[in-house]
Amino acid sequence: MIISENKSLALFDQIEEMVEWLASYGKSKRNGVTRTLYSANWQSAQQALKKRMEKIGLQAYYDDVGNLFGRLSAANEDASTILTGSHIDTVIDGGKYDGAYGVIAGIIALQFLYEHYGLPKKNLEVVSLCEEEGSRFPMTYWGSGSITGVKSLKDVQGLTDSQGIPFIEAMQEAGFGKGNYRNPMRTDLASFIELHIEQGEVLEREEKSIGIVSHIVGQRRYHVTVIGESNHAGTTPMAWRKDAMYTAAELIQYLIQKAKETSPDLVATVGQIFTEPNLSNVIPGKTMFSIDIRHCEEHVLDEFCRDVFTQFESIANKHQTKVTIHNWMNEKPVEMSESLIEISEAILTSEQMPYKKMTSGAGHDSQIFGTFCPTSLLFVPSHKGISHSPNEFTRTEDLENGIQLLIKILYKLAY
Repeated sequence: MIISENKSLALFDQIEEMVEWLASYGKSKRNGVTRTLYSANWQSAQQALKKRMEKIGLQAYYDDVGNLFGRLSAANEDASTILTGSHIDTVIDGGKYDGAYGVIAGIIALQFLYEHYGLPKKNLEVVSLCEEEGSRFPMTYWGSGSITGVKSLKDVQGLTDSQGIPFIEAMQEAGFGKGNYRNPMRTDLASFIELHIEQGEVLEREEKSIGIVSHIVGQRRYHVTVIGESNHAGTTPMAWRKDAMYTAAELIQYLIQKAKETSPDLVATVGQIFTEPNLSNVIPGKTMFSIDIRHCEEHVLDEFCRDVFTQFESIANKHQTKVTIHNWMNEKPVEMSESLIEISEAILTSEQMPYKKMTSGAGHDSQIFGTFCPTSLLFVPSHKGISHSPNEFTRTEDLENGIQLLIKILYKLAY
């Protein structure tokens, strides 16, 4: 399959127009985008996408949680479905490419295939997933989780946003969750392909055009609490202190050093720290901090956490303090489909397009689909790795490289 130069130029202009068009829904004063789940901006964007899908000949429809689909049906509608797309919700004042690029790419790809090759042998659908970020409610992957059966209404009972608005109320005010649309759970998916910006700077630094993801890392998150004894900062000798902050500092230093020594692919982050009573002239009696640990292999995470937390006990005892560790997130690594990886590699190798096989350190909807059906996650470069920011940027040339690859993958799978 060859995409001519004239067709390529048309794609370039279409990509630039669609990126700016979709970013206008929820555009912020800093030229970022704010589209949180079920908000007015989100509703306007989904409705605009629905009209756009219909205009190019796709059958557009919602499911009952607000996922939006554009379908290009096979002659035999009982055929399985190949799904592509991503999410359109954003963080507050986020970028115009995160998630949105995958939706735009899917629409452009299906339009191109329909115009040049007609109806496919398998159903093709692009999805604008209703939610991934968790930026309005304390819930992530609501869209993909509802499609795969990982999430259901019982998971959102009692959830409210920062304004106290219940999740169910917001969903119903947007017109969903009332049984007016089809059940979101799907049983017909043959595969899911997600095209996304990298949100890191590996591809740009290594001058690669495409990233083929082999695994999405597992994530473990913890709250660590150190209990010592508050006392006077001036009258308590150093040798007699039970300083929770001092213990925490040594724990954090050990954690980070151990991560550096364990594997170049393992990352450990302490992003939050609190102490009590938080006064300049009082020895801290209680210090709490967060830990975020990620790696693509479960056994590496197991061994690292076991070794680190054993040493935490020893360090705490040495300083006459106590440590408790609460694990509140434990997401397993997810492997992408080897057969879909091979298809991407074959296409890129034949075209001499520089690519990198890599892991994803961030979570994506692909990790939800990856345990449900054969899944592929593909990256294009992010300038300086900046994301979740109005400064998020990817060159149109790189966006086009990703879409051309997507077109060729979908053609091979569905025609």
